[in-house]
Amino acid sequence: MQVSVEAGEGLERKLTVQVPAETVEMEVNNRLNSMKNSVRMDGFRPGKIPMRVIRQKYAAAVLQEVASELMQSSFRDAITQESLRPAGDPVIQADDLKIGQEIKYTATFEVYPEVVLAPIADLAIEKTQASVTDDDIDKMIDTLRKQKMDWSEVERASVEGDRVSIDFSGSIDGEKFDGGTGNDMPVVLGEGQMIPGFEENLKGKKVSDETTFKVPFPEDYAAKELAGKEAEFAVTVKKVEEPVLPEVNEEFAKTFGVASGDTEQLKTEIGANMTRELNKRLRTMLKENVMAALIDVNSVDVPASIVKEEAETLKKQTEIQQPGSNMAVETYMDDARRRVQLGILLAEVAKASELNIDAAMIKSRVEEMAKDYDDPDEFIRYYMGNQELLTGVQTMVMEDAVVDWIAGQAKVSSKDSSFDEVMNP
Repeated sequence: MQVSVEAGEGLERKLTVQVPAETVEMEVNNRLNSMKNSVRMDGFRPGKIPMRVIRQKYAAAVLQEVASELMQSSFRDAITQESLRPAGDPVIQADDLKIGQEIKYTATFEVYPEVVLAPIADLAIEKTQASVTDDDIDKMIDTLRKQKMDWSEVERASVEGDRVSIDFSGSIDGEKFDGGTGNDMPVVLGEGQMIPGFEENLKGKKVSDETTFKVPFPEDYAAKELAGKEAEFAVTVKKVEEPVLPEVNEEFAKTFGVASGDTEQLKTEIGANMTRELNKRLRTMLKENVMAALIDVNSVDVPASIVKEEAETLKKQTEIQQPGSNMAVETYMDDARRRVQLGILLAEVAKASELNIDAAMIKSRVEEMAKDYDDPDEFIRYYMGNQELLTGVQTMVMEDAVVDWIAGQAKVSSKDSSFDEVMNP
């Protein structure tokens, strides 16, 4: 077998392979001989068909079959011989096949780049540190109280935070417009559910008050025919209600899954959940900083074919998560290129660090993921029984191990932060 390699633009390679006629002929003859006792032809007894007749009838088809298999096997041998790492499937172009002649073909493909990592010890990485305080837990409990909030009707004038039920009618230049009227519509003052300026005109109003005011629609308003135009609204106040927050007591604790109703246990469980979410976010931030530092100091040329495949994957994921989304593949190319670059770099770091991922580490990650679900045991059984899902988990575990290894080698500076700053940047 003769092999030659020609470098194209960037990472493209053109591999020319010649399989000797003797090899082809021998394989064709072996196939034809193996057919002798199985083929059937009128006028001949089984096993007595002359080879020249079998060759005449079947040689062309057998040659096609042999050529296909020899091209596959010779391609694998050729890339091994030339130490090439193809990225994506090759485009094969073969010369016309003829009985008794060699097989010659070219395979055009991209290769993965050779990467020489910049020294990990030179990377500068920022690591954010934060913890959950008692004040954070109290704020979270206040948030949970607001989720269970009730409303109580009042006779006083409305203030920020009240819920005001209104009848309203809007017009522009004296003409009513679509969506500009409503009856018994509840508006919580300060939540910004109406266009800017609308809610301000409802403050200080009591039941049965009538008011008229003008406010402009934002320039970027979704309904283009209304954007930037000033509307006049006539409003009648039907009801004013103030928020009523529940007491933090036994009943409140039970509504959030604490069977005993113990409020201290509720706080403990809330603190544990907040700590778990905080640690996940801190972990993500560290990972993002490591990835950014890694890619900043390592310039990597990436195979265009792999980038396109990644962009198509991102497009499909978006369409699943956001039904109706139909953005062009090109929209995802920059993200795809960065993901492919990181994948190549992380693989090189994993090789350099000689990291190993075992089954116990994968199961531990699955168990950690299961804590976010109502039935953790069912989640674990489902994941542990699905090899495709486990492969994804293995990738996550390997990425985390690489991040830890890099953070242990690089120049890491600490930044103190709060729960709110981390979780609500």
